[in-house]
Amino acid sequence: MGNPRFGSLRLNGMHFRKIAGLAMLGASLPLAAVILGAQQQAAAPAPTDIPTAPTITAKSQLVNLPVVVRNKNGELVATLNKDDFALEVDGRNQPIRYFDRDNDLPLTLGLLVDISGSVRSALDNERSASETFLDQMVTSPAGRQPDQAFLIQFAFETDLLQDLTPSLPKLRAALNRVGDESRENPRGRNNSGNGGPGRRRGFGGGTTLYDAIFLGSTDLMQKQQGRKAIIVLTDGEDRGSMESMGNAIAAAQRSETVIYAIYFKGEQHGYGGYGRGGFGGPRGFPGGGGRGGYPGGGGRGGEQNVDGRKVLAQITKETGGRMFEVSGKQTFAAIYSQIGEELRSQYRLGYVPDTDAGSQGFHRVELTEVRDKKLLIQTRNGYYIEQ
Repeated sequence: MGNPRFGSLRLNGMHFRKIAGLAMLGASLPLAAVILGAQQQAAAPAPTDIPTAPTITAKSQLVNLPVVVRNKNGELVATLNKDDFALEVDGRNQPIRYFDRDNDLPLTLGLLVDISGSVRSALDNERSASETFLDQMVTSPAGRQPDQAFLIQFAFETDLLQDLTPSLPKLRAALNRVGDESRENPRGRNNSGNGGPGRRRGFGGGTTLYDAIFLGSTDLMQKQQGRKAIIVLTDGEDRGSMESMGNAIAAAQRSETVIYAIYFKGEQHGYGGYGRGGFGGPRGFPGGGGRGGYPGGGGRGGEQNVDGRKVLAQITKETGGRMFEVSGKQTFAAIYSQIGEELRSQYRLGYVPDTDAGSQGFHRVELTEVRDKKLLIQTRNGYYIEQ
């Protein structure tokens, strides 16, 4: 059964945004607690001749950066230590307090599969490669929490097919349902006549890419610890999301989730009526404008010319992942193999921001290798502090 928040929040966009905003608080891990405190009792006030000690709270936050390093030939570099890196936040040097390899931390994976008409022809290959990838990555080693994964499909709606689970049989069963016509309907209903659990409807477009990333990050990744990655299989075009690309990126950054994209350019979307593949385009939807943001999401606007490859490149770069493009040599299976290698070769850097770098809002990160400037460092470009 899907995550109930997907189903309930799909029906009311404003209600969703209010609750989802609360879910994004506290993406960084609390490091210190209350040092000294005295709590007044409402029913029994303190005597006037005894002074009440003020409550003093000291709160600092450990910010984590998952890092992948490759040399000029694209080979992974797994022999570095803390002293090989220099960290700047908003242009100010920050000491690295924690440094380790991520191999022993539990892994939380999300698969987001585009089932719109433009990429539907690749679904069989996607299923097969995804199943092999999950079999290799979702493990249950002795002595630690098991890995887990979830599966979302998106087109006219964002649909949670499988909530977080360590069960490979459940994940395989969900993969077999990807693109199932019985679950899709241009009017947002399943065969029983309702939206069903685990669904969120877009504004009327055919590919709710940004909504899928936003929901996966806030509803599923936010409370998880350890290594976290979302893999999106799509052509990168968004039509009809309630969220903008900026909101989707921010949600991933707040939840400390790395996004990888497998770019596949299939046939073009159909427009008019419900188009090819059973999904309609944004034409004919009443109203216009929206919340701003990046083309394709965050409003009810009409068709826009968006380069899906550039969209995915930006999303992955800002969250610390990478974009791969399917080709004759780069098959889905080959790409999954490279993503798996990166997830097994991550470093984890941790630091406690100073006063300025710990203030509320977004802070930009720059990480460099101090000894070999030719190495390519892959990490997210910033983090959020929520007060």
